[in-house]
Amino acid sequence: MDALKSMLSPLGVGSANAIQDTLKLVVIGGTVETARRASAGAWHTFLDSFFLTAHFSQEDYPYDWLMHWLSKQPAWGRSREFEITTRTVGRNGLTQSTTGDLDEEDEDEEEDALVHGRRKRKVAFMPSIDTTHTIYYRGHWLRITRTKRYPDYGHGSALKISVIARNNDILKKLVLEAKREYEKDAEHRVHIFMADTTYGCWRWNGARQKRPMSSIVLQPGVKDMLLADCKDFLCSEDWYAERGIPFRRGYLLHGVPGSGKTSLIHSLAGELGLDIYVVSLSSKGMSDNTLTTLMGHVPSRCILLLEDLDAAFTRSVSRDASSTGAPTASNTNSTTTETNDGSTLSLSGLLNSLDGVAAAEGRLLFATTNHIERLDPALSRPGRMDVWVNFTHATKWQAEGIFKCFFPSKPAGVATTSPPEEDVDTSQKNLPLPKRKAPSHTIPVLDETEISELAKRFADAIPENELSVAALQGYLLKNKVRPRECVDEVAQWIIEERETREKLKKEKAEREAKEKKETEEKERKEKEEKVAKEQEEKDAKEKTERKERAKTKKAHRAETALKLEGTSSTSSLAATETVVVLSTAESSSSESDSSNGGIEADTEESITSEEEPDKSADNAGSGDSAVKDSNHSKEKWVAVKADS
Repeated sequence: MDALKSMLSPLGVGSANAIQDTLKLVVIGGTVETARRASAGAWHTFLDSFFLTAHFSQEDYPYDWLMHWLSKQPAWGRSREFEITTRTVGRNGLTQSTTGDLDEEDEDEEEDALVHGRRKRKVAFMPSIDTTHTIYYRGHWLRITRTKRYPDYGHGSALKISVIARNNDILKKLVLEAKREYEKDAEHRVHIFMADTTYGCWRWNGARQKRPMSSIVLQPGVKDMLLADCKDFLCSEDWYAERGIPFRRGYLLHGVPGSGKTSLIHSLAGELGLDIYVVSLSSKGMSDNTLTTLMGHVPSRCILLLEDLDAAFTRSVSRDASSTGAPTASNTNSTTTETNDGSTLSLSGLLNSLDGVAAAEGRLLFATTNHIERLDPALSRPGRMDVWVNFTHATKWQAEGIFKCFFPSKPAGVATTSPPEEDVDTSQKNLPLPKRKAPSHTIPVLDETEISELAKRFADAIPENELSVAALQGYLLKNKVRPRECVDEVAQWIIEERETREKLKKEKAEREAKEKKETEEKERKEKEEKVAKEQEEKDAKEKTERKERAKTKKAHRAETALKLEGTSSTSSLAATETVVVLSTAESSSSESDSSNGGIEADTEESITSEEEPDKSADNAGSGDSAVKDSNHSKEKWVAVKADS
């Protein structure tokens, strides 16, 4: 401080005192703030040492359990900071209503009233995110906080629950209680999961009401056989393990369209309490690797559904003879064929994903197809598809059963005006419907005898194995409040159905004939164009060859002319050289006359005798002819000289 004073002394006494006071305040404030932060941190550390904290992510089931449980707590609805929303259906498919929801005055009178064809929207009060709420539970205060894990994407919520306790027993009880209430409210729902090929995972697609087995009318014994087989499989894990058999079971449901294959799977899932995982083999981005990853992430107890297996390798909207959906030759040879939508799934990859080394166990595999003859034998063999069930068109027995499911009956001797709920048909008892007031278009409840008689008449009017179950259901839906008129008008409806099918069949035949004709015409035009193109190419080739031949002949003539010119010039040069040689020979011969004898004389005489006619010819000729004759004579002379 003394050193600081000595430094500030030149500035003046008044200013030095002001700076000293400022420094004192800075030091005191920093010390207080540091002490405050340290004490706050120590206090929070002290409190956290007594708190147990549990985190729940939206991607897992416990988050749904806790949110469903919290929606029923009064303190959750009395939150001081909340969000007002009409989106009250959570991921679990259950309506999450709180005690703080806004209800209209006439809500009780018209609970299910429709406004312009839609139900009235309910306004819900939900506690806001990033706010801590306190709830009292079994002698403990719970601190609950909702947060967003990915705020930028608008999803990925998380839940944090803290409680002061010596151990985590209170949190275990809370989770188990929430789980029981959730399962109790979701007892009549089936969860559907779809394959997400983008990320190679399963995406929750919604929850559907369970469908009772009594609403599925099949041939006698089929439902019981399938249900018993599924239950036996789910209870036989140890039996499979002892014998070294993969714990998998496959069911192939094949037959005509609209015969109830998918409805049976939905009903079985509700009866067994299993979720359904749906795989679309023709979806965009599906590949061998993606399918193997999806199959490896399937839970141990669920239903894996492969719909329309015969159309797995086609993207067409029809499945006629030209678009069967059967694997092509390249697929059969275990090679991948890339399509325009990015799907590279092969038959080999599908087979390995079903029962390969990395295939999941403990699941029930259900596959549906309308054309079993188009499936590869390796795909439908036992081990992959263990149980085959054939679905045909509706029989008279099925028609009678479907009619009884649509129209309830009351026992004889009971008044029609107030039928007791306990006397309703068993198929209606199993329907997991919420309690609603009777609609304005109530279904008339007839006597059991009359319903049986009407069902018998209805079944007698239905032709055997001609109409699909879906067609019968559609007709009954149009007459759901007219049981007597439904039976009276069924004959006319059958005639109309036959006429409609004949019309559709005729239109299809005409369309196919037209397409065939267009295809033939197109092929004929393509063939003609191909022939014309080939002829044009042939003519062009011949023309080019003629030009080449003409060019070759012209070059040959030019070369011949050049060769002749070269020969004539060579001949003139040779003649000149011959004259020189001749003069030299004459001089040498004159010198050798004295020394040599008669041989040189004879040679000179022969040369002189040959030169005489040449000279006379030169005198007789004129101009070029004289030159040519002289050249010719010289050539002859050269020839004679060469001969000598």
